[in-house]
Amino acid sequence: MHRIALDYTPALKQTGGIGRYVRELADALAKVGDSEEYRLFAAGVNRAGLPAPPGENFCWKPTRITSEWLARLWHRAGIPLSIEAFTGAIDLFHATDFVLPPTRPRTRTLLTVHDLSFVRVPSAASPPLKAYLDAVVPSSVAAADHILADSEATKADLIELYKTRENKITVLYSGVNPRFRRVADRERRAATLRKYNLDKVNYILSVGTVQPRKNYSRVVEALAALRETGVALHYAIAGVSGWLQDELRQTIARAGMSDTVHMLGLVEDPDLPALYSGARMLVMASLYEGFGLPVLEAMACGAPVITSNLSSLPEVGGSAALLVDPQDTDAISDAILKLETDDARRSQLIEAGYRQAKKFSWERAGGQLKSIYTDMLGA
Repeated sequence: MHRIALDYTPALKQTGGIGRYVRELADALAKVGDSEEYRLFAAGVNRAGLPAPPGENFCWKPTRITSEWLARLWHRAGIPLSIEAFTGAIDLFHATDFVLPPTRPRTRTLLTVHDLSFVRVPSAASPPLKAYLDAVVPSSVAAADHILADSEATKADLIELYKTRENKITVLYSGVNPRFRRVADRERRAATLRKYNLDKVNYILSVGTVQPRKNYSRVVEALAALRETGVALHYAIAGVSGWLQDELRQTIARAGMSDTVHMLGLVEDPDLPALYSGARMLVMASLYEGFGLPVLEAMACGAPVITSNLSSLPEVGGSAALLVDPQDTDAISDAILKLETDDARRSQLIEAGYRQAKKFSWERAGGQLKSIYTDMLGA
């Protein structure tokens, strides 16, 4: 039996894709049914408030020291306080969120790098955060024994931008939780849409933190252009406020779209299937994504998808999505109009989307991760 620790902090502290990635992977590992001992490291939490661990062979290793303070200690002050001070002696540590903490010499290390958006799209992070990531991520990648990338696109970026050896990187795809399926119950769907004031409108949906990288402003401009031609669609954005959100609000006001853009803020996971199911389409015209889980979630719920032809998104959407140049507002408008008016194309994409979503499962991801752990530990 080996002692494997993984950083569970994002699962408790982050509402976006990385938080879900860590939660789902831990749950998937618990279903593998092995005899390893898993220790869940969690920063900035009180043990009394923690939920039950995902499996009998999982235990909590929390600290009240926050991630921000640990970053100051480890990466600014250079204090070599090893992660084992919190987890106890371990055989392998899996850092799930870009940054590798100090470890004891014999501890094997696995690092997940979700994307290099802060390099490819500098506006994706605030200047202080970008400066921090630029300082610590390359050194973490160099120090780790092995790297997990969310997609082939991220793997290619690691090789090109950080000169990482190809055989040091494994692509581990995210999955689609079975709860993401079309909500056929009209009453249930209508109740959720009423909750967000979307029950009486035709809307397109975007899901993700409000920040420039998500490119929501161009989608607003595309919809404004369509409205001038008589095609009136509402726009629902499900995501918490992030970096430079004021730019989007200014675009909405300038385009005269304040009455048709719905900023939903944080949407709880149980509501998402109904929102996907009720949408005319999902539009994910991001400038960069390490994976783009909403593409698959929408497909699993029967919503046709328009997404970018950049980074990982063609890889995730495959032939089941309508691909556009995210910097071409006219191309976004044309794609929305096509899916809104071409019923045959719409139906084709919906059926293809169901098939595409089934290719990605957390069960498969959990089994792959366990195999990586086993290979790294030589067992």
